[in-house]
Amino acid sequence: MRVLVVAHNHPDLHPGGTEIFAHDLFRELRGRPDVEALFLAATNRIHREPRPGTSFQAVSDAPDEVVLWSGHFDHFYLSQVDTYGVVPQLAGLLREFRPDVVHLHHVLLLGVEFIAVIRRVLPQARIVMTLHDYYAICAHDGLMMRTRGRERCERASPNRCAGCFPETAADRFLLRERYIKTLFAQVDRFIAPSRFIKERFVAWGIPAARIDVVPNGRPEAPVAAHRPSPDGRRAVFGYFGNLNPWKGATVLLKAAQRLVAEGERDFELRIHGGAPFQSEGFVEEVDALARAVEPHAVRLGPYRREDLPVLMAQVDWVVMPSIWWENAPLVIQEAFHHRRPVIASGIGGMAEAVRDGTDGLHVRPDDPVALARAMRQAMQEPRLWSRLVEGIRPPPTIAETADRHLRLYRGLDAPAQAA
Repeated sequence: MRVLVVAHNHPDLHPGGTEIFAHDLFRELRGRPDVEALFLAATNRIHREPRPGTSFQAVSDAPDEVVLWSGHFDHFYLSQVDTYGVVPQLAGLLREFRPDVVHLHHVLLLGVEFIAVIRRVLPQARIVMTLHDYYAICAHDGLMMRTRGRERCERASPNRCAGCFPETAADRFLLRERYIKTLFAQVDRFIAPSRFIKERFVAWGIPAARIDVVPNGRPEAPVAAHRPSPDGRRAVFGYFGNLNPWKGATVLLKAAQRLVAEGERDFELRIHGGAPFQSEGFVEEVDALARAVEPHAVRLGPYRREDLPVLMAQVDWVVMPSIWWENAPLVIQEAFHHRRPVIASGIGGMAEAVRDGTDGLHVRPDDPVALARAMRQAMQEPRLWSRLVEGIRPPPTIAETADRHLRLYRGLDAPAQAA
């Protein structure tokens, strides 16, 4: 079986959760004796300008990993507008590799039309697509957050979307939805890493029978030892991941500020992650909040995946205070692999992945007071930490997840027909 695994970037260039999982899955498939796999990523001028060259480039020495330069993309329609450059390049790659299965992990940069290109060039190929986020539903960078304030959006409609983007007429959002759905109709099977995101896409209009829930997996790796604590107090909290307005870092820092104001002194907050492509105002806000709680908060900057065992060994808890509907956060899987309980916002895929009172704690999202209360409880109840650690279930391995994907690939007989 030949499998083409497609992502919107390469983790060596942009280490986001979708890119990391897609690449992990590819590497596991590549190691199977009956599978030939190719990894295709796209990138734009941000990563292209330091690496000029041909349309297709290698990122490393691996001959089966390629990155396609895709500089012209319509984010509103998720559309590839370079029909003279990118589209023929994609068609040529399909003809040369001739995959039996094309597994799409995103259509950003490549374009939603890539689905139709696959169907035209390789009519018998099976097309699988993993729903990692809500880009197809929401024109606000797939966040399902209103553009005014910090309100989460429960559903999309032309009128509601026009309310977020008043300069865009409601009928354009209707056209956007119908355009994407028409192309999605040619996908043979969708995969949802969480039940939550499946429910969102079913409500949007994809039949439930076309979406299989398959949790993401992670590569096996050594487990970080727990931090020694002679007195049983567990008061070191870790934040992992990029900093942006939706991940809740400012909420966490405000919670730490509240703890200090209320007399808590014996705790530490270790913040791991950079703030790439963020506004100057947001970066300044994070810096100011971090300074206000020094020395309790420590900014440790970006990290590499291979650094995680050492970083996890220095924390007792992982905090994920996102205010948007996360789908299947890699950070939670990493925390559970290293047997760290998670304090998470009780919404979306976070509430599904973290079982309140069993392997972590739920808090009200975007609420520093509630988060501070949970952190204080975590510090003051040593038996709570031990009980939650005992309740942690290891996340699926990438081998287990690949087995499920291969069974799904082989169970697809006939390509879907366009509606």
